[in-house]
Amino acid sequence: MKKKWFLSANLALAMAFSAFGQNPVQVKYANTITAEDLREYLTYLASDEMKGRDTGSEEGKIAANYLADFYKNLGLTGPADGSYFQSVPLVSNAFTKVTLQVGKNKLVENEDFVFTGDGNMAKAAKGELVFLGLVTDENLAKVDVKGKLVGLWAVGVRSNDLITKVMDAGAAGIVIVTMEGQANFDRIANRYKTLAGRGRIGFDQEIKQRPVFMVSSDKMAELFATPVETLKEAAKSNPESIASQKATYQVVKTKTPVEAVNVMGFLEGTDKKEEVLVISSHYDHVGVSSTGEVFNGADDDGSGTVSVMEIAEAFAIAAKEGNRPRRSILFLNVTGEEKGLLGSQYYSENPIFPIANTVNNINIDMVGRIDYEYQNAENKDYVYVIGSEMLSSHLKKINEYNNITYTNLILDYRYDAEDDPNRFYYRSDHYNFAKFDIPVIFFFNGVHDDYHQVTDTVDKIEFPLMTKRAQLIFHTAWDLANREQRTPVDGTNTRGER
Repeated sequence: MKKKWFLSANLALAMAFSAFGQNPVQVKYANTITAEDLREYLTYLASDEMKGRDTGSEEGKIAANYLADFYKNLGLTGPADGSYFQSVPLVSNAFTKVTLQVGKNKLVENEDFVFTGDGNMAKAAKGELVFLGLVTDENLAKVDVKGKLVGLWAVGVRSNDLITKVMDAGAAGIVIVTMEGQANFDRIANRYKTLAGRGRIGFDQEIKQRPVFMVSSDKMAELFATPVETLKEAAKSNPESIASQKATYQVVKTKTPVEAVNVMGFLEGTDKKEEVLVISSHYDHVGVSSTGEVFNGADDDGSGTVSVMEIAEAFAIAAKEGNRPRRSILFLNVTGEEKGLLGSQYYSENPIFPIANTVNNINIDMVGRIDYEYQNAENKDYVYVIGSEMLSSHLKKINEYNNITYTNLILDYRYDAEDDPNRFYYRSDHYNFAKFDIPVIFFFNGVHDDYHQVTDTVDKIEFPLMTKRAQLIFHTAWDLANREQRTPVDGTNTRGER
């Protein structure tokens, strides 16, 4: 069988005749999407003056107002009782004190360990650190975890369920290894250090006494005074062979409200106006580092945001000239994606338009660059497509038809596999629509050296390629907004919780 990211034979055959099937009206408005406009908008949104558009920051609010004014000037309406904003109730959870000492070894936060859990303790706790290794019923029968810090070996697996199982068994906290090698851990620790002191933004939830300390495999070996290879073997079936250690730890947490909004521009349709197509991106990023360096977020996701702006403008121009879409379109720029898909979660759970009337979500997150896979390719005109065939048998075909007819990009589906180790499907805002059985399609350019770095800047954006990708998305959106029948939900969501 051919690899799934190549076009089907039927669609390839259709390519030869695609020029005859072009809709000149569609082409006219697609051509209003230009590299010049994309560059202008992105140069502003990803400038140093915008200070990384952090969620709830003053610059994030400036970006939100910029988008709202843009939609208003296009003639789009504010769908929240006339407003272009949907308030998203968030809080910043700052862990103002996190300590961990094992034996005489006082560990340094964001160097020796990264705190990934929750908790708030009036005073330090003293107890034992025991080694459990793999979380199996057999190991839990061999190691008494009640009231203790528990060392877990969770390399290559989803750790959240394992942590829950051990906490439910009575553990007081967790020390966990999720990756081998000091270099891999150091990259994560460096990111936490860079963003230290800003607090974790999320929905206000009851505090759980669930202290979780992530360490490297080398550090775990040091804590138990045991070689890494010995620990790995013991983790499988004889964790009781590893001697326990004395431990002291404390977590102090404070909460601060955060003002954040989703931004929306609405274009009402004609005869099918009750049905709504949502085109989304996240407009904020991660702000500045603790040393003042700006995370500009030009590709992630300035590129998606300005693409939504240009697509909105193309539809607005068409509407003004008497070519209004049959279905309504909601242009949705969400907040808090980098903090856990928060804005899209809030919208999908508190929708402005009924979920039952939401026909599709087209999500655009990072479409301005060329990734590792294509950097040396002869043909770099590609885009990754994720999620398009899970819930509807029609959506992938519609996108492929419009690509063949108008843009002729390489549509690469390699990251659409359910066992994709990168888990890109779970890492952007379409996820929160798909969980309500709304057929989604996620456009993505893959990762590069500047991903989540201060070097993700406008000068590295491939504007001609981004224009072509945005035009493909416009053509697919035009088709979805104007076809006679909405895409059927004839598939099953086979991808569970993040």
